[in-house]
Formats: sequence, C-alpha cells, structure tokens
Amino acid sequence: MHEFFKYGEKVDGYEIRVINEREARAGAGILFVLGILSLLNATMLGHLLVTKYFISFFTLDFLMRVINPNYSMSLLLGRIFVQNQVPEYVGATQKRFAWAIGLALAIPMFYLLVINVQPNPIKILICMICLLLLLMESAFSICLGCKIFNLVMPKPATHCPAGVCEIRKKDKIQTFNTIQKAIVAISLVLLFTGIYFYLYKLENNSFFGKRVTMMMLSPEKKQAIKDAKLAQAYQDFDNDDDF
Repeated sequence: MHEFFKYGEKVDGYEIRVINEREARAGAGILFVLGILSLLNATMLGHLLVTKYFISFFTLDFLMRVINPNYSMSLLLGRIFVQNQVPEYVGATQKRFAWAIGLALAIPMFYLLVINVQPNPIKILICMICLLLLLMESAFSICLGCKIFNLVMPKPATHCPAGVCEIRKKDKIQTFNTIQKAIVAISLVLLFTGIYFYLYKLENNSFFGKRVTMMMLSPEKKQAIKDAKLAQAYQDFDNDDDF
C-alpha cells in the first residue's frame, strides 16, 4: 500500500521521480479522439449519452492520474502503442500538477453533463479547453499545465516534456527566416478569418451552428421558440384556404 502512493517511477540517472512522456502523449491522443467523437455526437446528432459516458471516463481517468498514473486507463492504453519505443522521462511532479488542472476542469463537466444536465454555455467552453489541452500535449508535446507549474511554484521544474525547462540556444532548424515568418502570419490570418466567418456568417445556415446555438440557450428560451413555432403552425393552418 505504501508503494501505491509513491508518485512516479524511480529511474537510474534521474534525481526525481519521472513519468514516461510517450505514454502521456499517447493517452492524451486517445482522449482527444474520444472527446471529438463525443462532441460531434452531442452537437450534430444530439446524442448526449455518448458524451455522458466519455465525461465519466475522462473524470475517473484523471482522478487516477492524480492518485497513481500506473493505473490510469488511458495511459495504460497508450502504453500498448508505445511500449517498444525508447521512454522519454519527464518530471512526475509537474505532470501531476497539470493533470490536477485537467481534473479540476473535468469535475464541473461531470456535474453539468452527467449529474445535473443543464443547457449551460460554460460546459461547451470547458469542453473546448480540455480538447485544446489534449491536442497541445498529444500533437505538439506542449504541457501547458507544466508551464503554469513553473509560474506558481517557487522551485522550477526539471525534465519537462521536450526539454523546455532546460535553457538552451535554439538550433537553426528551429528558427524562422523572413519569408517563413510571412508564411506563418498569412496562414494564421487565413485560419482565424475562416473560423470567424464560419462562426458568425454561417452560424444560422449550418446544422452544426444551429445545434450549438440551441445547446447554449436556457430552457425558457427553448420553450419560447417552441411556442412561437406552434403559434406559427396554428396561424398557417387557419390561413390555409383548402379547409
């Protein structure tokens, strides 16, 4: 039982307990895919059951990550895919802090979507934040929670993912020349312009936009829309000359 509460693994050559970052990235990728699928089911098909199961799984998984990551379901599934790769060891303390942030986001999601279902825009915002954090970790090996750890803790972390905690000079291949900077700037402008027009110009013309809009409305507003549609149907029926 004493070993159960020892957080992280003791590896020769490391003065602190560590986590295999490859497993963490694989687990984040698995959760990201499941999260996207549950979001699409909720917004496009209106199936909240899939989302409820995912949020329950997500909350339980992050609870176990904070207690003992050796028994986290997503991390063990990730280990299946990376078990033949050379481990990338990172500090366990900052990863625990980052996963605690994930758990803090998961708890209100669990309440709003599983225990007491409410049409609240907060749950969509939290969901998008969680997906963004999972994407950053799985695709780019960027642990935002680890960066926050360095900002709030008096002792800076060591052995961070991708070695970002260790100060070093960037290699030439990691820098941008003038043309590359221009390409990046144009790409970002096009990306955010596309997102803006999709959200604000096509919102009422796309099924996805309508679903998101309806999910964010209060029960009173939803009922008012139903009443207005019903009243319009009665009026159309009264104005029909065929009867």
